Amino acid sequence: MRILFTIALLSLFSFTIISKKPIVKDEYTLVWSDEFNTDGAPDAANWNFEKGFVRNHEMQYYQPENAWCEKGNLIIEARKEDKPNPGYVEGSTDWRKSRPTINYTASCMRTSGLKSWQYGRFEMRGRIDISSGIWPAWWTLGISKGWPGNGEIDIMEFYRGKLLANVACLGPDRKAEWFSNTFPTDSLGGTKWSSKFHIWRMDWTEEFIALYLDDVLLNKVSLDKLVNKDGSNFNPFKQPHYMLLNLALGGDNGGNVEQTSFPRRFEVDYVRVYQKKM
Repeated sequence: MRILFTIALLSLFSFTIISKKPIVKDEYTLVWSDEFNTDGAPDAANWNFEKGFVRNHEMQYYQPENAWCEKGNLIIEARKEDKPNPGYVEGSTDWRKSRPTINYTASCMRTSGLKSWQYGRFEMRGRIDISSGIWPAWWTLGISKGWPGNGEIDIMEFYRGKLLANVACLGPDRKAEWFSNTFPTDSLGGTKWSSKFHIWRMDWTEEFIALYLDDVLLNKVSLDKLVNKDGSNFNPFKQPHYMLLNLALGGDNGGNVEQTSFPRRFEVDYVRVYQKKM
């Protein structure tokens, strides 16, 4: 079964889809998109930025300067650069404050407070770098409750040689409960595969979340499995979510960047959200 699945993936990944025109599906209509066609800073009506050292003991310092639009694509660039950490506190045990110097920078863009959606078809056409220590992601978080009780969907995530398709809610131990599938990028064609643009998609309905890559189903989870396990009966996937696009480095999951040269890029052609016609 895995062999047949891999063959299906390879056959689909052997070509690159080049259309930039929004395609309205039979049962869906386009409700929001960013085509990144205007050179310069990303549209402030759609995106804001995380700043500083944020999560997972990651190596990069997030700053807006590392994201821009150029020739119809969004560029998120990770750089190796040394600069003072403005949050440094001598003697602090907080990993965000204990390092006097920033050694790497990147960007994390999000629609939090600007745009959010409940259910629909989400699509992103992008090209990712699969070098050691590189950790690009396109994901969503619920607008209510703290993590992981707000719910997380990783529509596209890569680290340590694997693509991931993940959904998480609050587990019985008050930690994240993950519903995950992983796929080694070597089985898809390695750097030859990653040199091309591909389409990641989520179909999110009242019944399930289904995650796809180039129209191949990677993971499907029923919403009835995703109720928080704290007795609240709260389902974080029956609320609006906002999306994030980021390029992280190292940290708890991302791997070792020591043998990786910089800069490195995560490039996005478009992000689109469709919802069912009324």
